[in-house]
Amino acid sequence: MERKALPMKKVLIVGAGLGGLAAGVLLQTKGFNVTIVEKNKHVGGKMMPVQLGEYFFDFGPNTITMPEVFQWLFEQAGERAEDYMPLVKLTHHTNNFFTDGSQFSMSIDERKMIQQLERLDPFAAKQYPAYLKEVKRIYDIAKSQFFYRTFSSWKDYTNPSLLKALLQVRPFETVDTFHQRFFQNENIRNAFNRYATYIGSSPYTSPATFSLIGHLEMNDGVYYVKGGNTRIAKGLGHVFQKAGGKLYTNCSVTEIVVKNKRAVGVEVNGEEKIDADIVIVNGDLLKAYPALVKEQDRPHFKNKKAAEFEPSISAYVIMAAVKKRFSQLIHHQVYFSQDYKQEFYELFQQKTLPTDPTVYVCNSSYTDNTVAPGDNLFILVNAPAVKEENQEEMKAYREVVYRKLSQFGLDVEPLLVHERIVTPYEIEQTFGAFKGALYGVSSNRKMDSFLRPSNVSKDVKNLYFVGGTTHPGGGSPMVTISGINVATLISSS
Repeated sequence: MERKALPMKKVLIVGAGLGGLAAGVLLQTKGFNVTIVEKNKHVGGKMMPVQLGEYFFDFGPNTITMPEVFQWLFEQAGERAEDYMPLVKLTHHTNNFFTDGSQFSMSIDERKMIQQLERLDPFAAKQYPAYLKEVKRIYDIAKSQFFYRTFSSWKDYTNPSLLKALLQVRPFETVDTFHQRFFQNENIRNAFNRYATYIGSSPYTSPATFSLIGHLEMNDGVYYVKGGNTRIAKGLGHVFQKAGGKLYTNCSVTEIVVKNKRAVGVEVNGEEKIDADIVIVNGDLLKAYPALVKEQDRPHFKNKKAAEFEPSISAYVIMAAVKKRFSQLIHHQVYFSQDYKQEFYELFQQKTLPTDPTVYVCNSSYTDNTVAPGDNLFILVNAPAVKEENQEEMKAYREVVYRKLSQFGLDVEPLLVHERIVTPYEIEQTFGAFKGALYGVSSNRKMDSFLRPSNVSKDVKNLYFVGGTTHPGGGSPMVTISGINVATLISSS
């Protein structure tokens, strides 16, 4: 007797961020019938392309690490990754400037790093090889034991091997105390402490586990995709559709339809319904879950619980197109505040914009002159997550940022050709980010670092979550891995 082919399961993904695209590509190539619905006109979520006249910007991320995560995805779809994301490795990648006039350059060239440290921090010069070895050790454990798993409760950590691994990644000291072991010069230490902001947190409270970012930048290397980092998301969207997936942009999911404690589809634009066997939400879970699923259908995740999480930091961004190329700029530079610890006190305790901000400037035109006729300056200041916007404050803060840059000899304002400012409020509205948080939940609290909201709904069957709010966390590679993890879980069940 001839066996009938089983019908393909319908998967509906809410949001075409990196997590949703990753899950979509994998599931579509494994025989599922996948539809992605995205409210914005672009794919990639915060990996958003911005054009101002002849100037092109990556809203985020400006730094690419762990490129093998994205390359693997393209290869799973039978594609050559280099056709979609031609990489440029930045050996000498970040210049750091301090208020005392000193300067420190970060490079994957260990010899050059030690030469600098011999002059700036002799203690660190001797410790630097041990630092590189230790951050690699932490990264290797995290990658093998934590990144490619899904966790739903503390019981998942009771596995003896996992518990042992957790204790080996320095969960009980902070990023700052960890760096004190290797760097005595406070300026140098702050250059490395800045890694905590990559996960939207403070180096003075977040676990030293996240010092593993140092391995990615100082051992593995920092990358840029020629033509713009946003080509990664655009490429994944193309590959997804090439594999037969359906992708709808400028289309909003307004409700996840739940029947008998099971997700059975979604409502689009408040009227049309699309049936699905499985629903994946790619967005900030703290905002999307309460908005899309009625509270009565999620007793384990009431509105009150969502509100209790501490959001990560947001950002105040200026994209400045200038008519010249600054000779003193490279691809990445950071202009530090005088009191770095005070800056994080203002961000997380006072919940205010820093009075003396640390300013990050990305100038991708230094590496790739095809993206702009002059310099395309992506200027970012850490900002608190907010409930509402004070427009006058945001407008005035522009002058604070430009004044800070001019104090370091970078006089941007007189050379402006185009300018666009993005505030935390706009980040919240554009990307559905909880209080404008860039990285979902902050990692300032131990529980939020190691037990983020689950990738699997406890209350609604066949409902899954991917993105920076869930495991394994924020940042482009981690968000992408969350999509890989969920797709693997679904396809193996």
